Amino acid sequence: MKNFKLITTITCAFLMLLTLNVSAQNFKGLDKSPMDAASFPSDYKVSDKLIKIVYSRPQLNGRSLSELAPNGKVWRTGANEAAELTLYTDMKLGDTAIKAGVYTFYTIPGDQEWTVIISKDLNVWGSYFYNEATDVARLSVPVTSGEPLEAFSIAFDESENGVTMYLGWDTLRIAVPFTK
Repeated sequence: MKNFKLITTITCAFLMLLTLNVSAQNFKGLDKSPMDAASFPSDYKVSDKLIKIVYSRPQLNGRSLSELAPNGKVWRTGANEAAELTLYTDMKLGDTAIKAGVYTFYTIPGDQEWTVIISKDLNVWGSYFYNEATDVARLSVPVTSGEPLEAFSIAFDESENGVTMYLGWDTLRIAVPFTK
């Protein structure tokens, strides 16, 4: 009888572990707007980054850019959570000095220019709770055009005395200058 209880206990424990393991393997599907990051320098062998942005990449999927990022309204600059900008060194956006740190990066689309906004709010979903009082810097940048891009994309390139952040989606292109 003693062996029966021991075998029953071991069998029950084994079945519980097996059940827990099976449920731990339930993964949700891929996000329709996958998270991505861009940094400068972009070489993974270089550990001294100047700037990095983490954002989600929405797709047009037959929709118009004006539908997804309406003119005149604050946009999260991507999908899902608002884009998170990390400056690893003090920089300037236009004439405004910005201390090294982590910020939220918003934009306000327009036909001829977009306003880029750096905010001290963090962990923000979308732009639903955007608060202008938390802005650290704003700059208007001109709109240019290029080859169509299905997915919203951000890239960096070195520029004179700093870094330029490029935003592109559909045929829209924005160049955001950061200087040291």
